[in-house]
Amino acid sequence: MGSGRQRTPEAASTGALPQRLRAWLAPVAVLAALVVAALGIGYADHHEYGTVDRWFIQPTTDPVRPPWRRVALVLDFLGEPAGSALVVAAVVTGCLLLRRPRAAVLAVAGSGVAVATATLLKHVVGRTIHGDGNLSYPSGHTAFATALALVVALLATDRLGLGRTAGVALVLAAALAAGAAMGWAQVVLGAHYPTDALGGWCTALAVVPATGWLVDRVADRPPRPPDHRLDDRTADARPSA
Repeated sequence: MGSGRQRTPEAASTGALPQRLRAWLAPVAVLAALVVAALGIGYADHHEYGTVDRWFIQPTTDPVRPPWRRVALVLDFLGEPAGSALVVAAVVTGCLLLRRPRAAVLAVAGSGVAVATATLLKHVVGRTIHGDGNLSYPSGHTAFATALALVVALLATDRLGLGRTAGVALVLAAALAAGAAMGWAQVVLGAHYPTDALGGWCTALAVVPATGWLVDRVADRPPRPPDHRLDDRTADARPSA
């Protein structure tokens, strides 16, 4: 007869993608995918700043100087292979310490799929910056940072037992903060156009919810029943006494 408040099964969920957020994040993912496609079509085979890009930054300006340049370089490092491996390892460790193995899987799978999708789209779209060999759309760094922020926010939503509105608000705010920070770094360092960063942000928003749903679906799949026919065949094959 404890008087403490008991958590509902929904609040105590250990899924990678909280059940109560799925109906809300699905249209967000679809809209994000449409934005990625629209920008990809609009900037296919482009090799310079577009009109939207010039709203944010002029190509001839030097927008960042110390100490902000150092901040941008640190953020950029976190999206490089060595830096991203450290960040993912830290998030996975945190998920395992909190006994959220599915979140740990999503941290690896979600960020990996987001970066892989961005890399594939770069070759499909063919937009370049500073030369033909520098494919730029969408930004893989921004996709990675946004994807990992989404995983952390989904885990926080689950742990705190937040409702739908508060949970979606937290998830989108975390994605916006991480995407804006990494996107800013990529733009001011001259590695990407602003629309590349937007495309990377939307890539993560489209990919991570779908990956989380897939992780939960695989984890929730009931185990296959034993094949009794094999036992019967084994029994029949035994020599009679």
